[in-house]
Amino acid sequence: MSDIEETPRAGWRSYIPLILGLVVVVAGWAVFTSPDLSAGDTSSDAGSAPPPVASGGGSGEGNAALGEAIYQATCSACHGADAAGIEGLGKPLAASPFIQSLSDEELVAFINEGRPADHPDNTTGVAMLPRGGNPSLTDQDIHDVVAYLRTLN
Repeated sequence: MSDIEETPRAGWRSYIPLILGLVVVVAGWAVFTSPDLSAGDTSSDAGSAPPPVASGGGSGEGNAALGEAIYQATCSACHGADAAGIEGLGKPLAASPFIQSLSDEELVAFINEGRPADHPDNTTGVAMLPRGGNPSLTDQDIHDVVAYLRTLN
């Protein structure tokens, strides 16, 4: 007999904090090592980027092209690269009635605040961390993400 006591294995949900932590680290790395898209990239597809989208209900402006890059680096880990959601992690964002019901400023505030796992409106049981778990996102970054989300809705 062994002196080592067997401990029961935790379910996959016990790995969520580790996964989210890794997502934040990778997203932060991607944001800081990616080329600065606002510096006037003159590559061939830079001219095809959509123009900035004015945010409704506020003075902020968002750039959908920049927002897509930020979305892919930060939000896609839970909401999917195509914004169709990932079961058990993040809700679908494309054609989302929730997103459609909020003004740009309300959506920016929601992303800034996040939603705890125990919130009555949280149907996944997984927390949406403030700023999508990426504290390096600026308010402008979030306005850009909202502009991108508007192109999906």
